[in-house]
Amino acid sequence: MGSYLPHTEEERGEMLEAIGVHTIEELYRSVPQEMLLSAGLDLPEGMSELEVRTKVSSYAQKNRVFQTVLRGAGAYRHMIPSVVKAVMSREELVTCYTPYQAEISQGVLQGIFEFQTMICELTGMDVANASHYDAATAAAETIPMCRDRRRNKAYVSAAVNPQVIETMRTYCFASGTELHVIPARDGRTDIGALRGVLGADAACFYLQQPNYYGMLEDASAIGALVHEKGAKFVMGVNPIACALLKTPRECGADIAVGDGQPLGLDLAFGGPYLGFMAASSAMTRKLPGRIVGQTHDGDGNVGYVLTLSAREQHIRREKASSNVCSNQAWCALTASVYMTAMGADGMAEAAAQCMSKAHYLRDVLKEAGLEPKHDREFFHEFVTVSPEGRCTDSNHILRALEEYGILGGLKLSDREILWCATEVNTREEMDETASIVRNVLHGECRHKEVCGS
Repeated sequence: MGSYLPHTEEERGEMLEAIGVHTIEELYRSVPQEMLLSAGLDLPEGMSELEVRTKVSSYAQKNRVFQTVLRGAGAYRHMIPSVVKAVMSREELVTCYTPYQAEISQGVLQGIFEFQTMICELTGMDVANASHYDAATAAAETIPMCRDRRRNKAYVSAAVNPQVIETMRTYCFASGTELHVIPARDGRTDIGALRGVLGADAACFYLQQPNYYGMLEDASAIGALVHEKGAKFVMGVNPIACALLKTPRECGADIAVGDGQPLGLDLAFGGPYLGFMAASSAMTRKLPGRIVGQTHDGDGNVGYVLTLSAREQHIRREKASSNVCSNQAWCALTASVYMTAMGADGMAEAAAQCMSKAHYLRDVLKEAGLEPKHDREFFHEFVTVSPEGRCTDSNHILRALEEYGILGGLKLSDREILWCATEVNTREEMDETASIVRNVLHGECRHKEVCGS
């Protein structure tokens, strides 16, 4: 069995003697016995660099990379201009981290300042931090921002991404906060149900726009209702959609969060991603993380400083209201480069194409036999329902598409699939998808192992 640590037995003995203990076991005497390993770690023997490369490559080859992707549900495939990776691969940028010393971190601080500025322009909000791990943790962190002694109940729409809701549940469980899920009706938040439960103890309501099913919510009306009840209105938004739809500020949001993954970050088998958060000026002091500001030094030169750094996890530990400990600097800077390269017009064009192509995909799938579940406006995602039949369910459809190198939508149920189209999907890809779906619904079953026939 190999050893993870390179130290010799003699070196370990010297270190133990230096701290006044005789054995490793004595060093860990305060740890409960049942928590200790009874045997060493099962680590393989060391290998050469060539052997390691060969082994890792064999693992990588097990991944299947689809040429056509028609799945979203929180992670989206977009065109990333070549300049983004060219800039972000520079040595001085790939190592950027938390700017602890402003005097030697001016480049990092400027990058964060520009990221915050762009997020504010995109969302219409007054201030932004930099930043969170992902959209789910950003969403969860808004609850302690809104909660106080009198208002201790948080509300979230059932039309929100389930992973976001689960993350909220985890945060609320740990803090003793009540989390209530408002039901959806016809793919959108049930405003009547929301009106019936919001009371004087409501801290906030979280709405996703577009929602998990791609539907466009009546965000302005919901925001007005939430404020009428004295609670904070929090919106989870898609940053690409923000270039086309009403901004969170225009909808009355107090806080806006989302995932920056569509802003120049590859799908990358699940990360790392980037959670952004922006808020009204009234919420500035409650923002977790840090805010970078622009200033001038004694000679009149432009400089950048940490204007606000809520590093409360350093001083309050388990009592801290925020779990932010790193600002995802490289991901935030990547998003900044992407937004700079695209510009306002480029992002608006990308958003328009997402919406247009999603509607085209819906239409060709409907012609193929998949009925849209909802008859309302949507952005770049929508749900279809397959007809009843032994071999016409979601599993058969998605399995058939995979055979042709197409990653179809996300299975929601035996008959429901959540589809997604972005600006990278071509008419030819979508027509081919519809043709395959048509063959599945009306042809002979080719996947007996799925249906058992």
